[in-house]
Amino acid sequence: MPIETRSIDWVPLHERHGKVGAQGRFWFLGNFHFFTISIGFIGPGMGLGLGWTILAGTLGILIGTVFQAFHASQGAEMGLPQMIQSRAQFGYRGVILPLAATLVTYIGFNVVDTILIAGGLSSLAGLNQILVAVGVSVVAAVLAIWGHDWLHLVFGWLFWISVPLFTTLSLAVLFGWHVAAGPVPAARGFGAVAFFTQLAAGASYNITYATYVSDYSRYLPPTTPRGRIIASVFLGAAGSAIWLIALGAWLATRMGGEDALADLSRAGDLLRPGLGAVLAAVSVAALVATMGMNAYSGMLTVITAIDSLHAVRPTRRLRVMCIVGLTAGWTLLAVVSGGRAIDVLTVAFVVMLYLLAPWTAINLIDYFFVRRGRYAVMDLFAPNGIYGAWRREGLLAYGLGLLASLPFCVLPGIFTGFAARALGGVDVGWLVGIGATGGCYLVLTRHFDATVEAGAVAASEQALLG
Repeated sequence: MPIETRSIDWVPLHERHGKVGAQGRFWFLGNFHFFTISIGFIGPGMGLGLGWTILAGTLGILIGTVFQAFHASQGAEMGLPQMIQSRAQFGYRGVILPLAATLVTYIGFNVVDTILIAGGLSSLAGLNQILVAVGVSVVAAVLAIWGHDWLHLVFGWLFWISVPLFTTLSLAVLFGWHVAAGPVPAARGFGAVAFFTQLAAGASYNITYATYVSDYSRYLPPTTPRGRIIASVFLGAAGSAIWLIALGAWLATRMGGEDALADLSRAGDLLRPGLGAVLAAVSVAALVATMGMNAYSGMLTVITAIDSLHAVRPTRRLRVMCIVGLTAGWTLLAVVSGGRAIDVLTVAFVVMLYLLAPWTAINLIDYFFVRRGRYAVMDLFAPNGIYGAWRREGLLAYGLGLLASLPFCVLPGIFTGFAARALGGVDVGWLVGIGATGGCYLVLTRHFDATVEAGAVAASEQALLG
């Protein structure tokens, strides 16, 4: 397979390929690595018991995956990357606002991924953390440069390699395997703050995927049934995340786990000598591949932002330049940050959740309830098209939703809203933000008349297919 040539442009019908089942495997693998295990450490780190951590993590993942999965069908139906579509809600230039929040997510994920891998391999094998950080970043960048089909291919290989290995360890845990005697972790129980923090981390984890899930379904034929795409992505992304968050909670509460990669390796070796090294290696490979996915979608975001300010030709050269620049940025941030990624993981998830929750509410409501999937694709690339430069409805709803969430928001060690303080520090602001944003957008678009855009939609379809 050659290096991909397309980026933010529409994918012609003759280039559409792939099967819907691959979407489930792709998003399963996207969560099937030790980063996800570390999310299961959050609740126990705040004193939450094993059962409560699994429950909170499961509920959070289920909530977040609903949003992610419904975005997935948009890629096949429109043949576009996810954030280009948002020009219909925010305007040709106004889309810069959600693009900035999205780019923070991609860079944030890869910074934390790099720190986790470098710290874990340093702990396990004594490797130099800076060299590891640079090495894994280069591999991720190469994968992103080769593009969409290579990402799907590598994710597919790693899926079939990873599942049997983690199944072996998980079955041992499920059927009562006990670890070797050692220090007994502190007793844990229920705490509302810890429970809702764990729940928010789970929701954030898959909601953040909502901004780029269509990037990897846009090559599917447009006739692919919407329900099958949604179900495949939901089952894949939710299944792997719930599985490994539960495993992480077990490692934290039964083995005193604090370093996801080292603890995964230790548990594997206790079960069967040598298994730990294999589990660690495969898990690192899966996370590096996920970093490539983040870099690829980060590139699409940067090109969309540049094009929103000054129209550009989305060439292969531009793709490569953007990926190289992003790689240098996240690698530098990871190297200068250092330390244990778990220390910043909770705050990072909260910030990403608050920035992206309003966007997903607006995008899904517009797609499924306002415009009902009918868009003039050609006008999404026209500064003077029917969607305009700045769309009041999307920008205003986003701002109002974000403001509504602040009183209920908790940024650990940074900010606690007055409503959150009244609730004892429980963070439900992101739920308030989703509801407020969705409600505002429905009110602001209540007089939308699809017939006004029908002519442009028909002309766009004729131009694309003719």
